[in-house]
Amino acid sequence: MSKTQASIGDLTFKGFGDLIKLLPTGTVFLFQFLNPLLTNTGHCHTFNKYLSGLLLFVCSFSCCFSSFTDSYTGSDGKVYYGIVTKKGLWSFSDPNARSIDLSKYKLRFGDFVHSSLALVVFAVIALLDNNTVSCFYPSLETEEKTLMTILPTIVGGLSSFVFMLFPNNRHGIGYPATQPAQD
Repeated sequence: MSKTQASIGDLTFKGFGDLIKLLPTGTVFLFQFLNPLLTNTGHCHTFNKYLSGLLLFVCSFSCCFSSFTDSYTGSDGKVYYGIVTKKGLWSFSDPNARSIDLSKYKLRFGDFVHSSLALVVFAVIALLDNNTVSCFYPSLETEEKTLMTILPTIVGGLSSFVFMLFPNNRHGIGYPATQPAQD
């Protein structure tokens, strides 16, 4: 592989990492930015509902997927990213990945907990957004005002408690890898 191709690949992963770095915050921002446009500020037609549904799906997937990524520092000092599997980390950018033991990055129960809770938190934020409510279920806005006010606080508190029980030590795409310990 030529140096130019490696540089383009590294820049691509760096750009992708910078984009995902703020997830799920970045995902929520993207949703908050695009949702008024796609829902026609809550005045939906059928086409708007399909576009909004697609946005909800893509953002939900992004929140979940970020829980199953991790990174490590290779022998060359570069940070490499991969997808967590039951056998370890599947690195998609390190040419020397086969010579490194990545089995310590195995899929854990906590990964599913984080993924599920990230999805629930995003769903509460996204599905109770004024534009989404006006578009998909307008009667909820007038009939269930208390639910729309209290549910985000309850879900946020419960999620924070569970995240405390299952702390996340993954350094997914865009996050800095843990540096090896110095003796």
